[in-house]
Order: sequence, then C-alpha cells, then structure tokens
Amino acid sequence: MSILITILAVIGSLIALFLIIAFFTPREFSVEKQITISKAKQEVFNYLKLLKNQEYYSIWVMKDPNIKLVYTGNDGTVGATSAWTSDDKNVGVGEQEIKKITDGESMEVEIRFKKPFQATNNAVTTVSSAGNGQTTVSNLFYGKSKFPMNFSNLFMGKLVGKDMQKNLENLKVILEK
Repeated sequence: MSILITILAVIGSLIALFLIIAFFTPREFSVEKQITISKAKQEVFNYLKLLKNQEYYSIWVMKDPNIKLVYTGNDGTVGATSAWTSDDKNVGVGEQEIKKITDGESMEVEIRFKKPFQATNNAVTTVSSAGNGQTTVSNLFYGKSKFPMNFSNLFMGKLVGKDMQKNLENLKVILEK
C-alpha cells in the first residue's frame, strides 16, 4: 500500500510542478528565422507570396506524400487560402489564409490548426535588400497558448525553429538555381 501512495505522490508532485511552471510561463511565443538569398528582392517576394509554392520548399507539406491540399481564392492576394488534410500526426489538418500583403516587402498569414490540436497562430514573411542583388528573408511565427498548454512555449524555438530554418534553406536552393 505504501508503494502505491508513493507512486501517487510522485505523480501528483509532477503534475503540480508542470502546472506551476505553466503558470509562470508566458502565454505568448514567437520564433524568428532568416536567410540571405542571391536573388533580387522582388523576385524572391513574388515567389514567396504564392501559397502554392510552399509545396516545393515547406518540409511540413513534404512530410506526407499523400497530403491533400485545397487552394481557394486568388493565390498571392489577401483572402487566398491553403487548406491541408493529412493522416500524418506531424502534419494534421488545418489551413492558412493571407491576411495582409505589402507588395515587395511582407506577407502576413493566419494559420488555423485543427488536428492534432486546435490553435490559431500567425506568420509574417519579410524580404529586405541585403545589397549586391541579395535578399534577406525573415520568417516570424507567433501566437498565444492557453494555460496549461503554454508550457510548450518553453520549447517552441526547438519545436518549430529547426523546421522553419529548413524551409528557408529549401527556398534558397530553389531560388538560386
């Protein structure tokens, strides 16, 4: 009986620790990555603003060869959406919608995850001249997490940062061909 009580006490202590850490963890998160590409700024922006081009550089899209993608609206304009459905738990179900475009400068999208979890986050892609025909592309992913799921914000940089950087590296390879 004392072993059972000890096990329950340890489990209860771990749950309490998790909740205490989550209580003090910020609800908001942001992760930013960037890369420099040897192409003119407008050319890079014109490629990036098309949601359909993500099929060629987004590792999240490429993780599932059976992913189902549906595009609505006029791609590369405000209101255009890309919805995905995948049986792969690392891809899941969701959609993104272009919310704002500043031509040649930036694009903001709202990302609505439906499965394996529900969340609405945002991403901003910005391009800036790096001189000598080069362009710096910056991706910012940000959002809010409800308590106690905000605990994962402590690891957000590790969870999505590596994938964001790989997307940028894939983009660089495509555009510099």
